[in-house]
Amino acid sequence: MRIAVSGSIATDHLMTFPGRFADQLVADQLHTVSLSFLVDALDVRRGGVGANIAFGMGQLGTQPILVGAAGADFDEYRAWLDRHGVDTQSVRISETLHTARFVCTTDADHNQIGSFYTGAMSEARLIELKTVADRVGGLDLVLIGADDPEAMMRHTEECRARSIPFAADFSQQIARMDGEEIRLLLDGATYLFSNEYEKGLIESKTGWTDAEILSRVGHRVTTLGAQGVRIERVGEAPIEVGCPEEERKADPTGVGDAFRAGFLSGLAWGVSLERAAQVGCMLATLVIETVGTQEYQLRRAHFMDRFTKAYGHDAAAEVQAHLG
Repeated sequence: MRIAVSGSIATDHLMTFPGRFADQLVADQLHTVSLSFLVDALDVRRGGVGANIAFGMGQLGTQPILVGAAGADFDEYRAWLDRHGVDTQSVRISETLHTARFVCTTDADHNQIGSFYTGAMSEARLIELKTVADRVGGLDLVLIGADDPEAMMRHTEECRARSIPFAADFSQQIARMDGEEIRLLLDGATYLFSNEYEKGLIESKTGWTDAEILSRVGHRVTTLGAQGVRIERVGEAPIEVGCPEEERKADPTGVGDAFRAGFLSGLAWGVSLERAAQVGCMLATLVIETVGTQEYQLRRAHFMDRFTKAYGHDAAAEVQAHLG
């Protein structure tokens, strides 16, 4: 199964604030906020939702095709992704702009404040999926993740026009989208990904009820934080999968991307939706235990030991057959 992952490619500058953001906010002064946080740590990491998802899929051996735009400073990052099983030949390199950058501060309660510089990401709108499909011999699924908004729209329209199944995954871009844009981007999606908060925001902005949205997509996949994930289909009972036990909680950045990487890898293997969700939750657990979105190591024996403990021997045997 050939899966293309379109989305942002970025570097992450991750900082840790030892206090609580909430303690620094004055209720009657929120209209004129001017705050500076003295942080304890800075980690510079590879990131971007498209690259994060593709990296996780590469770790699981499913050879994803990364579709996005980066700057001339991408060479080292490209080599890293290539070494970890990602096809980067469809990444567009800008001649004038730097690779996008995410700057994020996390407080003691794991709340986050972040800013995103788009840079070369704005050129993702110039990428044609037909060129990608022709190079690899066709596409079975395209994940349309947070990216340049015009790129997201173009990729969605092209998938519809060429009858390529697609997954809608707005994540960080949902805050800037209006209801009409969201309606256009999700209508007809084979999968719609969101967390629980984004789920409510999608319904609020589109004016569509939960049932109306579900009728317009094949599957609605809602991540529930520590409670795992829920998968819904019209006329079917929801599938609910819990998360494995965490060894520690280091950094929540990229956890959602890791879930998607595991879930999409399960689809590529042809396992059930429940198994795919279990793989996604296991991979997400590895990421929350690590600072950075691509700094975890997928040691297969360790992965399978923990997967077995969380989901049982039968589930593990099925996944082991594909993981190798």
